[in-house]
Amino acid sequence: MVTKLFLVMVVCWVVDGFPDGAPVDACVKDRANQPNHGQHRTQPLSNLPYRILASSSSYGPNSRITVTIEGAEPFKGFFVQARSVENNEWLGSWEETPNTSPLPECAAITHADPKDKVRAILSWKAPRNSHGRVYFTGTVLKNYGTFWSNLIAEAPQDPTALQVLF
Repeated sequence: MVTKLFLVMVVCWVVDGFPDGAPVDACVKDRANQPNHGQHRTQPLSNLPYRILASSSSYGPNSRITVTIEGAEPFKGFFVQARSVENNEWLGSWEETPNTSPLPECAAITHADPKDKVRAILSWKAPRNSHGRVYFTGTVLKNYGTFWSNLIAEAPQDPTALQVLF
């Protein structure tokens, strides 16, 4: 009886995954930007139902870039990290917005609840006294076992093509 109860508890934990978002070690583990969800692996990009859109790929001192995740199907979670185009280093910081949790240790942001989402609007802040180019990479999770990793946000190359994504 105790063994069955333990098994049910473990299965429930695995199904829920990380309802409060990715742990900070997601930044540095062997499979960077990929969740550690047991035997589950990233899905092929050919069936990706989501888009990550960045309002820009260039930044100036203290500028802000909006990153939007949206798709044809609801999703449970995300992990997005900002990286320098020049040297691939973690860069800048994220503003905490509703239902998000910044991970300042590695310039990342993740979901803060397990609810279905149809869109997430994130706000990234560039470093002070710096300018350059940035890209946003990460994972979108449909559920614990179905996710797409190593995604790169689309961003306009021409600043005149900038659209507000709301």
